[in-house]
Amino acid sequence: MTDATSSPENVVVIDFTQDTAAFEALTTLKELDSQGQIKVVEAAVVTRGDDGQVQVKDQVGDDNLAGTASGGIVGLLIGILGGPFGVLLGGATGLLIGSLYDMADADETDSVLSEVSKTVRARRNAVLAQVVEQSPEVVDAAMTRLSGTVVRRPVYEVESEIAAAQEAQREAKKEARKKLREARQEKRQQEAHAKVSELKDKLHLGGKAPAAS
Repeated sequence: MTDATSSPENVVVIDFTQDTAAFEALTTLKELDSQGQIKVVEAAVVTRGDDGQVQVKDQVGDDNLAGTASGGIVGLLIGILGGPFGVLLGGATGLLIGSLYDMADADETDSVLSEVSKTVRARRNAVLAQVVEQSPEVVDAAMTRLSGTVVRRPVYEVESEIAAAQEAQREAKKEARKKLREARQEKRQQEAHAKVSELKDKLHLGGKAPAAS
C-alpha cells in the first residue's frame, strides 16, 4: 500500500468484517468532515454482485462539486470495476489481474485498480471515498474501530490508471468491432459463394443436352 502522507488528496477503499459497518463508516466520514479533520469530496457504500456489477447502496458528495459519487472519481471507479475491465482485474471471475499482466509479473505489478478491485468483494459492502487529509491516522483510527481495513492511494495515481483503463476499454471495443466486421464479411462471402454455386448448377442443368431416345 502506498504511503499517502505526501499526498493529502487520496482515494480510500475500506473493507469490513461486518457489512453493516460500512454504513456506519460513511456516517463517521461525514462527521470527521463536519469537524474539519478531513474533507470528504465524495464517498459511497458499494457492493459487488455475483455477476460482477458494482451497486451503490448509499453515497455522499460535496454539494459545491459537479461530480458526486455518481460522476466523480468514485463514480468512474465504480463504472470501471463493474465493467468488463473490472472482471479482468478480479471481479466475479476471481482472477487476480486477468490477461493484463503475466502471472509471473503479478507480484511486481503495483496496480491501483487491481488493489481496489480485490477490496470490493462479491456480496460484501465496502466504502469508496475521495478525501483530503493531512494525516492518514485520522481515517485509519476511525475505521479500525469499525473493524475496517483501509487501502489508500493518491488521487493522481488513481486518475492515471483510470485514464489507462478507459483507453484499454476503447482498444478492446475497437478490436471487438473489427472481429465482428470480419465475421460478417466472411459470412457474406460464404453466402455469396453458395449463391453463385447454386446459380452455376442451375445454368449447367438448364444447358444440358437432352438424352438420346
